[in-house]
Amino acid sequence: MIERGRFAPSPTGELHLGNARTAILAWLWARSEGGGFTMRVEDLDRPRVRPGLARRQLEELDWLGITWDEGPDSRTGDDLGARGPYRQSERTAQYEAALVALGDHVYQCFCSRAEIAAASAPHGPQDDGPRYPGTCAHLGRAQRAERRRTRAPALRLRVPPGPIAFHDELQGAQEFDPGATVGDFVLRRADGIFAYQLAVVIDDAAMGVTQVLRGEDLLPSTARQILLYRLLGLREPRWAHAGLVASASGERLSKRDRAASLSALRAAGRDPGELVTRLCALSGLPELPGRGLADRVSTFALPRVARGTVRLDRP
Repeated sequence: MIERGRFAPSPTGELHLGNARTAILAWLWARSEGGGFTMRVEDLDRPRVRPGLARRQLEELDWLGITWDEGPDSRTGDDLGARGPYRQSERTAQYEAALVALGDHVYQCFCSRAEIAAASAPHGPQDDGPRYPGTCAHLGRAQRAERRRTRAPALRLRVPPGPIAFHDELQGAQEFDPGATVGDFVLRRADGIFAYQLAVVIDDAAMGVTQVLRGEDLLPSTARQILLYRLLGLREPRWAHAGLVASASGERLSKRDRAASLSALRAAGRDPGELVTRLCALSGLPELPGRGLADRVSTFALPRVARGTVRLDRP
C-alpha cells in the first residue's frame, strides 16, 4: 500500500506561518515514506469563503516548494488526479451518500444554539460549545413532523457511550469520550452545510489518505472522526498532531495575524527558502540553510519533530 498524506486549507482567511509549518511537516512526512500527497480545498462553509482566496493559497503553498500529486492545479485551478473533485463544495453527493449509509445512527435535531446552551449541559472541547443533551434523540415520527413545520432540522450522529483510544505518532497514547464531552454531534447543519467531522472522513477515505498530520488543536476531534470511520467501515489513517505556532508574545497565530501571513510575506519579497529553514528549525529539524524543501526529505524523521507549542521570534 502506498502511503498518502494531505493538506487541506480553508479559503476563509489568510494562510499564516503556522499553517505553512503544518503543510511542510505533512508533506515531509509523506515524501520521506515514499508516499503521495493530496491538496484539498475545504470550502464547506460557503458563506465565509473569500472569493479568489483558494487560488491564492495554492499559489502560496507552491511558492514554498510544496508539490502535490492530486488536487487543484495552482496555476489553472483544474483538478489533477482521479479521486476528485478536490473542493468540498463540489462533493455534496458523497456526503449525502454517507448519511444514507449511516442509517439509524443519524437523527433529526430541531434545537437552536440558544436552546442547547439553556439546557446547562457541561461544555465540551473549546470549539464545540455545550455538550448536546440529546433532546431530540428519541422524538417520534409525529413529533418530528410537527417540528418540521416551523424549523428545518440539523442531522446528528447517535454517539455510543465510552471512550475511543488511539495512538498519535507525535502525542502518544490518546483517549477521548465523545459522548461525555460533546454528545451527539452535528453531521449536517440546519442550513444544509455539512459538518467538518463528516466531510473530512469521507474525503480522506475516498482520496486514499493514509496519514494525517495537523495542528494539535484538532486532537480532541479525532475520536469523533474515528467513530465515523468505524461506523462506515472505512480504513482509519495514522494520526500525528503537531504543536501550534505562537507569536513572540505567546499568542497563537491566527488568520488575523497579517504580519505572519504568507501573502504579506510573499508580497514583501521574502525568500521562501529562508522561511522553510526557519520553520524547520523551529520544529527541531536540521536547518540546512540554502536547501529547498525537496532536499530535506532524506533527513526528515517524524520523531524528531518538537512537541508542544513553538514560538516565532519574528514573522
